[in-house]
Amino acid sequence: MKRRIITAVMALGIITTSTISCSDDFIDRDVVYQIGSENYFNSEEDYYAALIAAYDLLHATYPNVILGEIASDNTLAGGESATDVVGWQQVDKMIHTPVNANVRDIWNWMFSGVNRASYILEFKDKTEFEGREQIIAEARFLKSYYQFELVKWFGGIPLKGDSRFEFGDETSIPRSSVEEVYAVIEENLLLAIEDLDTEAPEVGRATKGAAQALLGKAYLYQGKYEEAANMLEQVISSGNYTLVDDYNSIFEFEGENGAGSVFEVQYTDIQGASFDCLQCSEGNVAVGFSGPRNYEGPLFTSGFSFNIPTQEGASIFEEEDLREDVTILDMTEWSAETGASYGAGYNDTGYFNRKYIPRKRSEEAAGDLNLTNPNNYRAIRYSDVLLMAAEAFNRIGNDIKAREYVNLVRRRAFGDTNHDFTAGGEELYNNILQERRRELFGEGHRFFDLVRTGRAAQEIEGFTPGKNEVFPIPLEEMQFSNGNWEQNPNY
Repeated sequence: MKRRIITAVMALGIITTSTISCSDDFIDRDVVYQIGSENYFNSEEDYYAALIAAYDLLHATYPNVILGEIASDNTLAGGESATDVVGWQQVDKMIHTPVNANVRDIWNWMFSGVNRASYILEFKDKTEFEGREQIIAEARFLKSYYQFELVKWFGGIPLKGDSRFEFGDETSIPRSSVEEVYAVIEENLLLAIEDLDTEAPEVGRATKGAAQALLGKAYLYQGKYEEAANMLEQVISSGNYTLVDDYNSIFEFEGENGAGSVFEVQYTDIQGASFDCLQCSEGNVAVGFSGPRNYEGPLFTSGFSFNIPTQEGASIFEEEDLREDVTILDMTEWSAETGASYGAGYNDTGYFNRKYIPRKRSEEAAGDLNLTNPNNYRAIRYSDVLLMAAEAFNRIGNDIKAREYVNLVRRRAFGDTNHDFTAGGEELYNNILQERRRELFGEGHRFFDLVRTGRAAQEIEGFTPGKNEVFPIPLEEMQFSNGNWEQNPNY
């Protein structure tokens, strides 16, 4: 595993000097660059190094995942006490305000990703070389990925074409509408799809299928069901993905980047991490935070007991559903079986998110092992594509297709056809949404599924309609804008 160092100027009030590296197969050379000089973007190596920098901010999407669960009915904030990571505790209770350091992290880090991708796009035509189209297409995918996260969390955001944000832009560039943000995401993903290959040049890089799946998801979030169904159908009919027979294997090391993975965030545990710069971690921070405190026993290692499944969340699985034991670690049962022990933290229910808690690591593991975990985040799984397609087809009245796709997921979960859904219409729609919760529990999607389907107020305690559908723009950013932006309603 090698290191690349890139010094970059970030947008919207942030200047950072970052140690940039990626993991797994997307690392094989030592490169040191100073970005911002007049002689940059003159070679393939320059573009490639900048692309690595754009991918690197994917590592900082860990709070998006963990808060996407805590904000929902799936999990509780947990931690050591009620004051442990106060911003997460506030989101759990739906009492968060514009003064929330953890929500601000999402804003800052996702805009950093937008800016890094934009840097490549700003100079996309400067130098010709073989493979340039692929790199530009990946930059468009990454920019869309970060913007999709931002519009999910905050609603309308400022836009600046292919150019980077610079200091002062926040006082002159307005927040665009949600519709305008999605239009830009759609445009960039359609352009990316044209040039992305069906197979990644290196493990961890974006493919045509990943861009199609993300575009289908963006359509679904807007209620563009016809477009979503058509785009997701292309991913399914490509034949490039399949449901892995063993659901348990998906979340183990050997299951990384498997046949059921459309896009994964690559992590490593051999470059260290610290609380001084969590966004600098090359390991999956969410995994350590979600592990049981003071754990002693087989297979797993200790963490900080955040993101604790609720009693209700742990009970959603039907009898004979093979996903239950893979998703929920019941410490009472596990302790009885193995003799393992742990220290109960705040909000303790005895349950943990088994998909993403620390496993025993390599001898090369470095830094704080509660933070530096190599577990890749399965950002877009093929089962998610099938369930999104099922939902979209149901919404346009094609229940035959809808049942076909949701039942593929069901059959893998139960190992037979005895549990297939047979209903249509609204009953099938409800079945599909329930199936999404069971299949994707603990993966960061639940809060946004509830919001986009209009069910958040019924399912999330403390949720205020007309307010909590999005999160507040951080106070500091509002101050930087000097009155140019309006805060989200009721914050």
